[in-house]
Amino acid sequence: MEKKYTLLFDFDGTLVNSMPCFSETMIKVIKDMGLSYPENIIEILTPLGYNGSAKYIIEKLGAKEAEEFLVSKMHGYAYNGYAREIVLKDGVFDFLNGAKALGYSLNVLTASPHRMLDICLKRNGVFDLFDNIWSCEDFGTTKSDTGIYLSAADKLGTKVSEIAFFDDNLHAVTTAKSAGAYTVGVYDDSGKAFTEELKAVAHRYLFTFEGNTAEILKKLKI
Repeated sequence: MEKKYTLLFDFDGTLVNSMPCFSETMIKVIKDMGLSYPENIIEILTPLGYNGSAKYIIEKLGAKEAEEFLVSKMHGYAYNGYAREIVLKDGVFDFLNGAKALGYSLNVLTASPHRMLDICLKRNGVFDLFDNIWSCEDFGTTKSDTGIYLSAADKLGTKVSEIAFFDDNLHAVTTAKSAGAYTVGVYDDSGKAFTEELKAVAHRYLFTFEGNTAEILKKLKI
């Protein structure tokens, strides 16, 4: 039997429609601090997670508050959305169940903390489909670090080149590809402006998870 890739999924903007919540949270925190920010701030912050974003806001935007204070504000703004409102993107539920039935190992690697990640996956009925659910906090680094993909491969007991990594974020896909992973760019409205760049960087591109899982995986050459 032909060897299958191990599937590794981003969470925000890839599996769930959470980017509006994430974006609103970050902008609120930055504005609360009275800081100015670049136009592409959400693209910059997305792969960094909450702690990484707090560090960026302090080091690059000039916030005087402590990292712990900023992270606490972020969690406070975002929690309700993840706990009660955010849903899976169209087709994700059937795609994940289909891939699991076909024998693929499903895993998550996201910048979101477990406090919001786990409750959202459980509420949407897919938590138990995954073999591993990792937050960047589990690795002590961000998805802008090639080392996180190598560490994930080590934990999975496979080579990084045998991981198919799905993400909607250009920076994360670029970094994962540099680490040696097979990359699938995923469309999300939040990254519409970077669609062509994402298509150019990723090995394959996926506009939607809707459709027959086996056929989708075949087209992605996974």
